[in-house]
Amino acid sequence: MRNYNRGRRDGHANGKLDGWRLGACSGIDEAIRHEEFPPSRARILYVPQGFEAIDQGVVAALQSEVAEVTVVSAAEMRLQAERYRPDAVLVMNGLHVFPPDHLEQIDAIRGMDIRTVIWFVDDPYVTDETVKIAPHYDYVFTHERSCLELYRARGCQQVHHLPLAAYSEWFKPMAVPSEYRTDICFIGMAFWNRVELFDAIASYLQNKRVLIGGKLWERMSSYPRLSKFVRDGWIEVPETVKYYNGAKIVINLHRTTEAGKDNLNGINWPAESINPRTFEMASCGVMQLTDVRQELPEHFAIGSEIGAFRDANHLVEQLDYYLTHEEERQWVAARGYKRVKKDHTFRERIRRLIGTVGLA
Repeated sequence: MRNYNRGRRDGHANGKLDGWRLGACSGIDEAIRHEEFPPSRARILYVPQGFEAIDQGVVAALQSEVAEVTVVSAAEMRLQAERYRPDAVLVMNGLHVFPPDHLEQIDAIRGMDIRTVIWFVDDPYVTDETVKIAPHYDYVFTHERSCLELYRARGCQQVHHLPLAAYSEWFKPMAVPSEYRTDICFIGMAFWNRVELFDAIASYLQNKRVLIGGKLWERMSSYPRLSKFVRDGWIEVPETVKYYNGAKIVINLHRTTEAGKDNLNGINWPAESINPRTFEMASCGVMQLTDVRQELPEHFAIGSEIGAFRDANHLVEQLDYYLTHEEERQWVAARGYKRVKKDHTFRERIRRLIGTVGLA
């Protein structure tokens, strides 16, 4: 009977919170009106990286903003460029899944007088590789503002900052079953700075409902105590979205940029810009606590649209505050949702890109 009463009480509370959150987000959706522009007449060949949450957002935006978009694999870039003769080839990241002859293919496409464009979204963690790739492209876009100087110094003439965004068809508010509900959620690879943070707050987490998802969390010295919270391995996007929606607070911690700590950043190039998860969490209409990058206040109002922390002790203070101030937590999440839906969409980013490339 005790478990029944507790379950009924929790279910009622969760239903009330979900009702307010989902209702607020729905009202925001109805109120926002984006200015519509006629699509560009451009024909774009898009080469994905394999980051589905980004690729799908970019493809959907291109389909709305240009006359024709054709998605091709990296192995067939040159062949398909010869076949379709697009106005531009847009390559996402150019790393990891790209074949050894990637740069030869791009050079050949440039020789066809087709504009070549790359959008780096892993900066500055792989600068050992990207500084070799960038000079082969006519236009270089990077989500990391600090890297503009880096690529210009390598002789790139057209280098532009283009932040990432959230694909709202995937990252959106929803009601989720009880198994996804937590007080605190973090999903991501256990880079060493993240391990240090969770080791530092391990005692605080003990009596909370917590999810820590991703690979390599056995690196934590506190793993024996926190293993009950760990879901090991890659979590697919649909599951990630459910966990975000089920959490009272989602933690966002950027990875360290230091060379040799899971990075290919031998020059120790610094970072200023925020990661895609910042936008994706906000797009789910949930409260987010993130570490501060220099660029953050340009995208979200700290304390009003997003929560931020300086170190482990400050994070615990912030967690404790927002877990016990539900109404304020809900309002911060709603304002963050409004900001991302208004200003941080892939359609807005793609409009900027095609305008810069001269295809508007």
